[in-house]
Amino acid sequence: MSKISSLCLAMVVAVFASGAALAQAPAGDPVKQQREQATQQPGNNAPVWGQVRKEAQENYTTVKGRESGVLVQSAGNTWRQIRNGPITFYGGWLIVVVCLIIAAIYFAMGPVKLHDRPTGRMVERFTLAERWAHWVMGISFVVLGITGLIILFGKFVLLPVIGYTLFAWLTALAKNLHNFVAPLFIVSLLFFIAMYVKDNLPEKGDATWLANGWKFFGGAHLPSGRFNAGEKVWFWVGVVVLCLIVTVTGLILLFPNFDQVRSTMQLANIIHAISSVLVIGFGLGHIYMGSIGVEGAYRNMADGVTDETWAKEHHELWYNEVKRGAKPAPGGAVPAGAPHMKERR
Repeated sequence: MSKISSLCLAMVVAVFASGAALAQAPAGDPVKQQREQATQQPGNNAPVWGQVRKEAQENYTTVKGRESGVLVQSAGNTWRQIRNGPITFYGGWLIVVVCLIIAAIYFAMGPVKLHDRPTGRMVERFTLAERWAHWVMGISFVVLGITGLIILFGKFVLLPVIGYTLFAWLTALAKNLHNFVAPLFIVSLLFFIAMYVKDNLPEKGDATWLANGWKFFGGAHLPSGRFNAGEKVWFWVGVVVLCLIVTVTGLILLFPNFDQVRSTMQLANIIHAISSVLVIGFGLGHIYMGSIGVEGAYRNMADGVTDETWAKEHHELWYNEVKRGAKPAPGGAVPAGAPHMKERR
């Protein structure tokens, strides 16, 4: 009986001692909070992970690295909310609005046509090297744009339509294409900028062209150099600024082994997505104008030559300089009687 009494007394003392220890623990003590949580909700370890999740909280790990000791980073939730919130919402509507505007212009006004008949005499507009740089960059840009849109908007637009299995396969394909085509785009972009920068410098008359650019869709004659002011805006804003931003942020995301921290990756992803959506919007307008939006424009980049009438009506200042020899055509003078100088009937 004395043994039982002693055991009961020891248990009472232990209970009071543990109670006193909990009472003396700080209000924010995670150990106390976890004990209380384990009593109220067994298996719920929220206090423990809440302590781990604290910003810049370094814990112990045997893996060496800049952030290897940070087990949970709460900023990831902020990144996810921004990416799946305003970027997806406003970015998606931006693409839709641009497409609607292009469709409205085409069906309301149609393509911009020539006022005079083609002469059949051709002027070289782009060299073979310039065309290669354009097409390599352009095709890789389209591949990156389509795969990027699938990655960004796919789960909201495609997933409900095609289901999980097909969407998983399509997204994996898009991700791999995006990652492996990106280096080709980066290299071709640098070559493209180096080749075209000299003809995209500001010139006299650019401001006038921009002020009256909207009249171009109605067939107004707006003289310009080799590239008009609208094309120069696309070059400097779309190609140089936005594409270089996409390139730098893309490299940060493509090579995480450069030892950048997660917050850098998250910021780069947000900037990459915003810049990509903007440049895709710009690019849709450029693709429209260079294909079905302006009669004869596609042939410039496909064949490298353009008819004298087209050159005179769309780039008169450049045509006049080439004609009088002040600025030779990209490939130099064309010998008389060359095949593409013959009139086409």
